[in-house]
Amino acid sequence: MTNSYDRVVDAHIPFLDLKKQYLHIKAEVLAKIEQVLDSTSYTGGTYVEEFENAFAQYCQVNYAVGVNNGTSALHLAMVALGIGPGDEVIVPANTFIASAWAVSYTGATPVFVDCHPGTWQIDAQKIEEKITSRTKAIIGVHLYGQPFDIDAVKQIAHTYNLFLVEDAAQAHGAEYRGKRVGSFGEMACFSFYPGKNLGTYGEGGAITTSQQAYADHLRRLRNNGATERYYHDELGFNMRMGSLEAAVLSIKLPYLDEWNSRRKQIAHMYQQGIVNQNIILQQQPDFAQSAYHLFVVTTPNRAHLMQYLNERQIFPGLHYPLPCHLQKAYAHLGYQAGDLPEAEYLSAHCLSLPMYAELTNMEVERVIEALNGYICPKS
Repeated sequence: MTNSYDRVVDAHIPFLDLKKQYLHIKAEVLAKIEQVLDSTSYTGGTYVEEFENAFAQYCQVNYAVGVNNGTSALHLAMVALGIGPGDEVIVPANTFIASAWAVSYTGATPVFVDCHPGTWQIDAQKIEEKITSRTKAIIGVHLYGQPFDIDAVKQIAHTYNLFLVEDAAQAHGAEYRGKRVGSFGEMACFSFYPGKNLGTYGEGGAITTSQQAYADHLRRLRNNGATERYYHDELGFNMRMGSLEAAVLSIKLPYLDEWNSRRKQIAHMYQQGIVNQNIILQQQPDFAQSAYHLFVVTTPNRAHLMQYLNERQIFPGLHYPLPCHLQKAYAHLGYQAGDLPEAEYLSAHCLSLPMYAELTNMEVERVIEALNGYICPKS
């Protein structure tokens, strides 16, 4: 990537700046978009297949099935596994709500599990107590781009004869014990929302798998339940990926490892440079190589720290201010504050630092300097 990481720092440091990435690849993107427009092939077809094949190879699996967004990817994975009314699926409480929506859309019930206090991923030691005779699957989320403890969760899934689905919406290119995520469960689900490490201009998603039966079923489900036009074999959905979105992803995919490498450099600078004891960093297990979609910290007084940073023209993000089990949409499940204390603490104290590949070293150093100079008010 042509970028001087030591150029003069911008006065304003946003949480994310998509325009800088676009300007770097603008000529390639516009040429590819013009090619799609000239072809008048706007959904499915050659451009989607081109990306699917490339992404499957990248994820070290046999198949990738492109869909219209990451939520649809999770939904279709549940449908393809036969999840339905009366079933339960284990879901971490600390995740974006789409992980739970996918279960609810099928009529099944998400059963929320607390997160580990250090890694903030699903706590494998707390899964078994939530398993019942109705449990059919576990959705493990590689949250913030960091893989969860796949071996531990897979062992539980194997013991109880449960499906394992990876929610890799934030983890494009992340590695677990030297192997890219996306190939450890029956299926893995990705989002290509614009802000992702690999994002399109609009919406997009994909399901990866190495089982042909799943891939064939997913292709049918996304296409109104049809393998032949106007002949519908089952209840299906209109969830196809658009050609323009696929074309943009095909342009971006060859850059992904380079962009991820830069994210790791930025993360390393944060990890080595932040020494303020009021800023707690996420633990990084030896088995996980994060893609650093987000760089999340916790602090005793989040509102005060956000105001402090904003005054210095640094604008962090927030992921996520309310855990899934306490969302109003799931009030009917009966969860109460205090049921999953680690996820609840994290939601009240987390903050996402600026993180994108085009950040310069001077900008990162400015964030670090601000954080190290921060004085947390006494409670």
